[in-house]
Order: sequence, then structure tokens, then C-alpha cells
Amino acid sequence: MRYAKPYMDFLVEFHATRDYFECHELLEEYWKEQGSSDPYAQIWVGLIQIAVGQYHHRRGNLKGASKMFYQADRRLQPELLDQLGLDGRAVTAMVKGKLHELSAEGEQVSFRDLNLPFRDQGLERECRELAEHAGYGWCEPSRSDEQLIHRHTLRDRSSVIAARAEAYERRRAAEQAGPGPKPGADR
Repeated sequence: MRYAKPYMDFLVEFHATRDYFECHELLEEYWKEQGSSDPYAQIWVGLIQIAVGQYHHRRGNLKGASKMFYQADRRLQPELLDQLGLDGRAVTAMVKGKLHELSAEGEQVSFRDLNLPFRDQGLERECRELAEHAGYGWCEPSRSDEQLIHRHTLRDRSSVIAARAEAYERRRAAEQAGPGPKPGADR
């Protein structure tokens, strides 16, 4: 089976750079492009939620991490994960284990990286090669780099802010112009 490039990029980021925020960005964009008719739509969202859960956990946001893993657990279907080259039962068991770990009351839950178990060894080999070609290791522990840990607060959002301001100005101008002519008003 040929796998979509954004999905493979997600797997490389997840296992090589450990940039869980970038994982989320890559797969979310792909998921939105595919639309709701995609038979894997819920799986894409579940995988995004695993990455976001990891991102929150690494930052110490256990409540946010728990919420993401809970939602991922509700979406992931082992048989569809199998079709995407992952070991579906092992992935869902891993998510349930992480949920259990995060729900242990009163205990400090230290962060650890997760490795999604592959069913398709060819997919894993290809992702490893992509990581090596980019100069990354495979399944190594996360770096303790502030840029990686706090990515969403440190990224350049100027284009997003500009687009929102432009949309606001368009809405404001439309409101000031008032409603357009009513149909049949010129009779």
C-alpha cells in the first residue's frame, strides 16, 4: 500500500524529531484537505490527538494530555490503524495505558516518548530512511529544547494575525455598509 506523504511525515516527526506540535500541524492539514468522506478521518484525528496529548504531557499539562488521550481512545479503531501500517491493537493498548498512567491520582507522572508500533515493516523502514536522510535518529528521547517544548507559544503567528485582522475589517466594512437592497425593492 502507498501511504500519503503527510502521514509519513507525521510518523517521521513523531519518531525522529519528537516535534509533536509539528505532527499535529502536518496531519491536521491533510485531514482537513481530505474532508469528512475520508474513511480514515477519525483515525487522522485520533493520531493528531495522540501527538497533542504528548505535547501537553511534555509541557506538564496533565489535564490537557488526559483529555487528548481520552478523545483519541474513543476515535481509534484497530482495524483501520492496521490498514495504515500500524499495529492497531498495540496502538489502542498504548493509548489506554497512557490514559491509566495520567489518571493515577496524586502521583507525579513523568513524561516519556511513545513509539507507535508498526505492522508494515516496509513503512517503518521507509520512515527510518527519511529520518536518517534528514539527519535525525529514530525513536531517540526528546530533546529538552525550549523551542520544541513550547513551540505553540514561540512560533511566528504574524500571518495568522494579519489574516484575522483582514477578515475583521471586511466584516466591519460589510456591517457599516448595511444590508444590501431587498429583492423586488426597485419596483
